[in-house]
Amino acid sequence: MKIRFFPVLALLGLVACSIADENPAVSVVSIKADDIRADASSLNGVSYVSTGQPDSQVLKLARDAGFTTIVDLRGEGEDRGMDEAAEVEALGMRYITLPIAGAADVTFENAAAFDKIIADADGPMLVHCASGNRVGALFALREKLSGASDEAAIAFGKTAGMTRLEGVVQERLQEGQP
Repeated sequence: MKIRFFPVLALLGLVACSIADENPAVSVVSIKADDIRADASSLNGVSYVSTGQPDSQVLKLARDAGFTTIVDLRGEGEDRGMDEAAEVEALGMRYITLPIAGAADVTFENAAAFDKIIADADGPMLVHCASGNRVGALFALREKLSGASDEAAIAFGKTAGMTRLEGVVQERLQEGQP
């Protein structure tokens, strides 16, 4: 895994990195929805954004920046504050759900499903849960599936928003891939 820091984003405390796998390298940025609203240019030139729950304004900014897909990792019972699917579709973007309701759903199987979503993407993608933690955890397991070392997978997960789920990801890595 190669890690690159973009000067403008680094000033904002954002980290961008490249995923090294058989697909061309793509950039991933973990950014808070408030920061997207404050500086929509943070969306420029990245393929994947990891964030917490977006609102209508963030969805519009993502569309205006050329994003084509919104991936919602929140569980079915979680309040989004809007009919997110309807708003995303009204903006002409694709809405995909992959419910990761909690630690039990942070699995290699779900990381493989997430990888398929990424492989099928037709343009930049905003991936969210409530805080970005679940997004980072799935990115970490996806990295492991792509051949990264445990340490590199954990480091990547952290850059993609993983916080409290780091211990769960470490457990999954110790259990090994199915």
